[in-house]
Amino acid sequence: MPSIPGTLCLFDVDGTITESRQVIKAPTLAFLSEFSEKVTIGLVGGSDYAKALEQLNGEENCRIFEFIFSENGLVARRKGELIAEQNIAKFLGEELVQDLINFSLGYMSQLKLPVKRGTFIEYRSGLINICPVGRSCSQKERKEFAKFDEEHHIRRKFVEALKERFSDTPLTFSIGGEISIDAYPKGWDKTYCLRYLDEFPTIHFFGDKTDPGGNDHEIFSSPRVIGHKVTSPEDTVKQLVQLFN
Repeated sequence: MPSIPGTLCLFDVDGTITESRQVIKAPTLAFLSEFSEKVTIGLVGGSDYAKALEQLNGEENCRIFEFIFSENGLVARRKGELIAEQNIAKFLGEELVQDLINFSLGYMSQLKLPVKRGTFIEYRSGLINICPVGRSCSQKERKEFAKFDEEHHIRRKFVEALKERFSDTPLTFSIGGEISIDAYPKGWDKTYCLRYLDEFPTIHFFGDKTDPGGNDHEIFSSPRVIGHKVTSPEDTVKQLVQLFN
């Protein structure tokens, strides 16, 4: 039982407790492990559970988190046990899912980028991840695209095109991580996980993509949550120390 009851700290993954798509560093993990004895902690990320396991370097390290909400909370686990799961294709219907995939592939076929690799669309239970550079890019290529995107706003323009094309559907779109866009039904953002957290009167959320259009924005700005914008895993640890002494 944590020494501060009724309080939960929720963390985004990429850019918050790990570098983007990298394994958590030992000092961050050690701090969070000790911190979990004081406050209940949880993760809420856009990626699937397999990627969470990879970035936390195994199931043993996942156990310090009371909750792991994958795919924006559409796949929910508590103490390692699956407690709920949604299915985007069943909710939207196969026709809309295929329209989204076909439009996205057509749009990306016209883009000229520093490199293109494979896995441009990744279907998940709770969302569809769209990646102009391809998720099989190397870490170096990921960084090159992130820099190129910062200069040329590739993903921002893509999101604008998606919003225009699918304006009469329940789909919404947000920029996540360094290289991709998440597509999901309205309301299936990270605030979805809050339905499982009624027992916690105080919820802190820490994330890096908190500006409008980022995939942390909705939960960061939720009236149920105390939001904290961070710039790195080290900044997350620094803010936790300042908040909880």
